Amino acid sequence: MSLKLHNAMWPGLVGKGEPDTEPGIGLDRMIELTQGADVNGECFDGIDLFLFQTHYDVDWSDDQIRQLADKIAAADLKIGSMVAPVWPGTVGASAMGDDADRESFLDAIKVACRAAKIFNEHGARSYGCIRIDSATSPVEWAKDPVANTKRIAETFRQAGDIAADHGERLAAEGEVCWAGMHSWKDMMDLLETVDRPDVVGFQADLAHTYLYLLGVNAPEHALLHEGYSDEEFWAAYKKMTDALGPWMFDFHVAQSNGTVFGSGSHDKTGRHCTADAADGKLDIVRCSRQWLLDKDQKIRNNIQHICWDGCMFPNETLEAPSTWTSILDVMQQIKHDV
Repeated sequence: MSLKLHNAMWPGLVGKGEPDTEPGIGLDRMIELTQGADVNGECFDGIDLFLFQTHYDVDWSDDQIRQLADKIAAADLKIGSMVAPVWPGTVGASAMGDDADRESFLDAIKVACRAAKIFNEHGARSYGCIRIDSATSPVEWAKDPVANTKRIAETFRQAGDIAADHGERLAAEGEVCWAGMHSWKDMMDLLETVDRPDVVGFQADLAHTYLYLLGVNAPEHALLHEGYSDEEFWAAYKKMTDALGPWMFDFHVAQSNGTVFGSGSHDKTGRHCTADAADGKLDIVRCSRQWLLDKDQKIRNNIQHICWDGCMFPNETLEAPSTWTSILDVMQQIKHDV
């Protein structure tokens, strides 16, 4: 199987559009930038969507959703994974909140499953997951870690039931800013507590999982310390990917310089860097192979596409064609490596 190469649409919105931030970049322009990338005659195969204003309106009719599918198909792109609007202020609310919050969280899963069904029936989508997180902070979680992990797991399990009824899988994003998901060990504990490996799995991002190794927001779970050697890095990387890799349903290619960054309402999390960043810490191709291949050197869990993630880049960077050609180039290397 040849992996499909996708570009994420949410860098046009995440950390943008608020009074103290840059304006967002519309979906049409993000599609245009994606279409414009070409390396050795090979282009992006598709996009991953953010089900959030202004790229998507949860109140759209079925016909309006089909019109979006028409637009993406007309650009010769496929739809892959989609980010469910699980956060307070969108459709959702905290996965470890009260009953009303948790019901709102489940409503966000229903919104995403509805969109997925229409896209699938249209033919614009035939693979990918629905991405989720716990929609609350590690600070709140730390007030009662055991009870809060259990409560998030109960919500995720119910969300998994909804997804399974629609033939979908949920991929929980490992990122240091999400409660109960903010370290490799806590993420593992949460997935095991959910105990639905058929439908609730893990979404790995190279930048965010690098911070897992460093123990950002969970120093007790750090696998690397300042001044680590190359040998120590790969031993730690193997421990992390051995633990979380079997759960992985979705994968984001990214680069990191090991720092955190936030913009607008988005909490500080792993800073995404351009693929060719001089201070990038990761061998993107080798790290991707560690995640994507199982012990038999086969692609994990029927993953059919990989997606670039570059949240909170300046608009100037996103508008530069060189940003997208360098991304596409390294993604082609990953595709041919695995």
